[in-house]
Amino acid sequence: MKLQQNTRLALFSLLEFAAHPERQIPAAEIAQKYDVSSHHLAKVLAELSRVGMVQSVRGVGGGYRFIGNARRLTLMDVISRFEDVLPVETSQREATPVGQALASVLSEIDEIARASMSSITLATMLRIIERQQAVNEPAASANANSKRPVVIARP
Repeated sequence: MKLQQNTRLALFSLLEFAAHPERQIPAAEIAQKYDVSSHHLAKVLAELSRVGMVQSVRGVGGGYRFIGNARRLTLMDVISRFEDVLPVETSQREATPVGQALASVLSEIDEIARASMSSITLATMLRIIERQQAVNEPAASANANSKRPVVIARP
């Protein structure tokens, strides 16, 4: 599933906010971290604020903070704010048996993707991120101390 830039920015931002719920994070900090336009990110954050996922805090030390529930908010909750996630209707080209079969398979794949995204919460994503960082940190530090490449066995 390919996500639009706005959707990806929304997910990146929400994960940053949810990882540090006690902190107010300036939009510029996130824009710099993900190398995106602050102006573009501001539009995404305005939408997240409008739907009650984040709160905008103005003034010195201001920024945005997460006000949702990371254990309940799913990837699909966020994706559906920025993407058209409705099933695709069949077209005239799918009038043949081959076209109908292909449309059926693609529709099933879309449904599986929607179901998966509906079952993965931000809290789950944060745990996945932590595991990835734990795997990558020893490799990065070993690489810094050695000129030999580090090979990580995958389970």
